[in-house]
Amino acid sequence: MTLWIAIVAVAAGSFALKAAGPALLGDRELPAWSTGVIALLAPALLAGLIVVEVLGRRWADLDWTVPAALLAVVVARLLRVPMLLAVLIGVLTAAGLRALTG
Repeated sequence: MTLWIAIVAVAAGSFALKAAGPALLGDRELPAWSTGVIALLAPALLAGLIVVEVLGRRWADLDWTVPAALLAVVVARLLRVPMLLAVLIGVLTAAGLRALTG
């Protein structure tokens, strides 16, 4: 029972902390420079996640099927294939290469 009390307390604290920002600063306008930073934050984080996923933990576990599958997705997107189908092509490429190489 103590675990559930801790979970509810952490969830309530997290909610209160996330709600405090808009409640206290919701009527203020953001500075002009911050909108540029916010716009570039998502692509930078995505690029970082892709690099870490491709190179593995501590950048030492490169699985060559992942860059091959990523290349297949890029080629599919350049050929104007819909995104879901391009991702499926990448998954099938990685699975096929892993099945062939053991």
